[in-house]
Amino acid sequence: MISTIIVGASGRMGLSMIRLLPEFPALRLGAALVSTSSSHLGQDAGLAADCQSLGVPFTAELQSALRTADVVIDFSAAAAVPTTLGLARAAKVPLLIGTTGLSADLGAQLDRAAVDIPVLTAANTSIGVNLLLHLVEQAARALPIEFNIEIVEAHHRHKRDAPSGTALALGAAAARGRDLTGEYAAQWPRGAAGVRQDAEIGYAIVRGGDVVGEHDVLFLGNGERLRLAHSATDRSVFARGALQAAQWLAAQPAGRYKMSDIISVNKQ
Repeated sequence: MISTIIVGASGRMGLSMIRLLPEFPALRLGAALVSTSSSHLGQDAGLAADCQSLGVPFTAELQSALRTADVVIDFSAAAAVPTTLGLARAAKVPLLIGTTGLSADLGAQLDRAAVDIPVLTAANTSIGVNLLLHLVEQAARALPIEFNIEIVEAHHRHKRDAPSGTALALGAAAARGRDLTGEYAAQWPRGAAGVRQDAEIGYAIVRGGDVVGEHDVLFLGNGERLRLAHSATDRSVFARGALQAAQWLAAQPAGRYKMSDIISVNKQ
């Protein structure tokens, strides 16, 4: 059994992962982490997720939980990730980070930690979205520069970061396909930005209602358009992908990983 710590366990993603754990017999919930100010402290994590009691209460004591852990999944707040990273590295426990809105300077810390532990970062843990990233990069490489690239994303009213981490990852995939570097992508909102440049990758952001997640990548040419899209109708796709990735990550050597490492299309 792989003892699994979920950080941010009382959030939407955390509770969804707890509900889906029975689909992964190799995983067991070792600890359910919440903040020190959480009203869920002490409650049974299984009951909070509307399933049977697991005998695992919500706790804020990550350091002690790490002593018997095999893998950590962090879907907490961006500001809390550096602490989780430092503690996981010190305890030599593999870490999957699904939290978005991370600071740009965290990259160096991730690289240092990856010397000692396996670290997987994912803007989106859906298997379908990560296949979409692959397809977008291939399309951007194949199509001429005259095909302008625009990314449209929609999420629920409570989402804090914009553009979404997934939209930025799609932009980065398109940029790799086009061999673009530097200030290629910072085009949101367009407003009165004037005539677009061929090398731009534009973003449009929609927030409202209970939209789980929709991403469209448009390649706009003269007389034709190519549209690559993914729509999530159930948050469980992200939780299921995270658990699948965590189970895989627990057996990997130290290093930096991404979701594409567990997708078969990139192993051929």
